[in-house]
Amino acid sequence: METEKASKKEIFGWAMFDFANQGYTLLIITVFFGDIFTRIIVGDAENDYRLGNLLWSIALSLSYLLVVFTGPVFGAIMDFTATRKRFLFASYLLTVFATAALYFVAPGYVLLGMVLLIVSNYAYAIGESFIASFLPDLGRPEDLGKISGFGWALGYVGGLVATAFALLFLGEVSEENFSRIRWVGPFAAGFFLVAAIPTFLWLNERGRPRRLKKSNTYLALGLRRAWRTCKGLREFRDLAILMGSIFFAMCGIYIIIAFTFIYGAQVIAWDEHVRVLMFVVVQITATLGALGFGFLQDRIGAKLTYALALALWIVAITLIYLTPALAAWGQDSFGVEWQAQYVFLVVGVFAGTCLGSTQSGGRALVGLLSPKRKAAELFGFWGLFSKAAAIVGLIGIGLLQAAFGLQASILFCVVLFGLALLVVLGVDEARGRKRAQEKRHQE
Repeated sequence: METEKASKKEIFGWAMFDFANQGYTLLIITVFFGDIFTRIIVGDAENDYRLGNLLWSIALSLSYLLVVFTGPVFGAIMDFTATRKRFLFASYLLTVFATAALYFVAPGYVLLGMVLLIVSNYAYAIGESFIASFLPDLGRPEDLGKISGFGWALGYVGGLVATAFALLFLGEVSEENFSRIRWVGPFAAGFFLVAAIPTFLWLNERGRPRRLKKSNTYLALGLRRAWRTCKGLREFRDLAILMGSIFFAMCGIYIIIAFTFIYGAQVIAWDEHVRVLMFVVVQITATLGALGFGFLQDRIGAKLTYALALALWIVAITLIYLTPALAAWGQDSFGVEWQAQYVFLVVGVFAGTCLGSTQSGGRALVGLLSPKRKAAELFGFWGLFSKAAAIVGLIGIGLLQAAFGLQASILFCVVLFGLALLVVLGVDEARGRKRAQEKRHQE
C-alpha cells in the first residue's frame, strides 16, 4: 500500500529535530569549538596548529567509528521492536549532557576535550540516522525530496538562530575571551534540549513491534539482522551503488564541516566580522540549496539533482584552494585590492549551496530506494557509510595537513567529490525505486 503524506504538524515535528541538531553542528563542530580546541585547548601555534588539527580529526573519527559499529545493529533492533522514537530520545539526552560538559574543557585539558567530543558527537551523529529513518513514513516517494529539503532547510535556520545568539552573547574565539566562549557547550546543549521538544510531541512511531524469542537477545538479533541486511544489499543493487557514492561525498563534506572555519582562521586569517558574515552566508545559501534542490529533485529526478550538486562541489573546492591566488590576481591584473577573506566569503556562496543540496538529496534518494519495513536498518547503513566516510576523510585530511599544510590538503576534497560523481553514474533510479516498491508489496 502506498504511503500517504503525514500531517503538516508531524512533518514539522520531524523537521524540528534538524532545526535543533544543526545548532550542535555549527556551534561545536564548525564555528566555535573546533577553533577553540585547535587554537586554545591544544595550542601549537609555532607549528601552524598542525597537532591540534590532527587531534581534532582523530577525536571526530573515533566518534564516527562508534557509529559505524553500532548504527546498523541499532537500526535492526528498532525495525524489529518499532522503538525508533525511544532510541532517538536516548541519543538526544546523551548529546545534551555530553555537550554541556564541554564547559569544563580548559586550555591544556586535551584528553578531557577529546573524550567529551567523542561522546557528544557520537550521540549527535547516531541520532542523525535515527531521525532519517522516519523519512519514508512521512510521504509518498514523489514528496520525499521536498520533505527532506524542508528538514535540511529548517535545520540551517536553526543553526543560524543558535549561532547568531552565540556570536552576540559569547563573542570571538580567543584566549582573552575564554571565560565567556567556554559557555558554548552549555549553550548548544540548552538549544538542542528545547528546540527538539516538538519532535517528541508530534512525531509518530509507526510499525508493528514483534516479539523476541526467549532464547534470543536484542543484541544478537540486531547483529544477525544487520549482517543479513549487509549481505542482502545485493538485492538492492542501485542502493548499494548509491552508498558507495555517498561514502566519497560524505568524506568531503565532513572535512568541509569540520575545517571550514579552521581554514578561515589559519589559512585566510580572516577578521572577526568576516567570520560572522561567512556563517550567515553559508546558512542562507545552504537553506536555499536544500529547498531549491529539494523541489528540483521531485521534477528532474533525485539522481540527476544529486549529481549536479556533486559537480558544484568540485567547483567550490577548487575556488577555496585558489582563494589567495585569486585575491593576488585581482590586485595584479586590475589594481583592485581584493582581500583574500572577501574572496573566500564569495566562495562561501557556492559551498553553502552545495552543502544543503547534497545532504538533502542523498538522504531523500536513500529513502526512495529503501523498502519501508527495512527503513531504519538501511538508514543505519546510510549512517555507517556516512560515518565511515567521516573517518577516512578526517584522518586523511589530518595526516595530509600535518605533512603539506591545510591549504594544499583541501584539494583532497576535489578527488573525493569526483569519485562520488563517477560512482553515482552507475545508479539506475527507476530500477532502484521499482525494486524497493516490489519489496514493500512483499512485506
